[in-house]
Amino acid sequence: MQDAEDVRRIALSLPDTTEKIAWSMPTFRVAGKMFATLPEDETSIAVRCPKEERDELVLAEPEKFWIADHEAQFAWVRVRLAALEDEGELRDILADSWRQAAPTRLLDAYPELGLPSDS
Repeated sequence: MQDAEDVRRIALSLPDTTEKIAWSMPTFRVAGKMFATLPEDETSIAVRCPKEERDELVLAEPEKFWIADHEAQFAWVRVRLAALEDEGELRDILADSWRQAAPTRLLDAYPELGLPSDS
């Protein structure tokens, strides 16, 4: 099962990522822009996700994805760490969120990051 340390290790392995405590929880940022948080008891993460995709994810896999009430108006989704299949899925989710926050210079420098793995 994936845990907070896996989230931290993978997030910090992404280019130009830093960790910063905000709202009393760890947040991960690329070039200063937040792309993931470890809220509450660190059993889930919040990541960037376009609203139309987010709604589809929640409907398709409600045991894995959900929308926190206070994040409903934002393009973020929660992911239950215990519901993830493996580290590869966690890496894909974090990298996809990273791509949504990363500046163009990083996207151009790391075109493979955030694209679904062929596994």
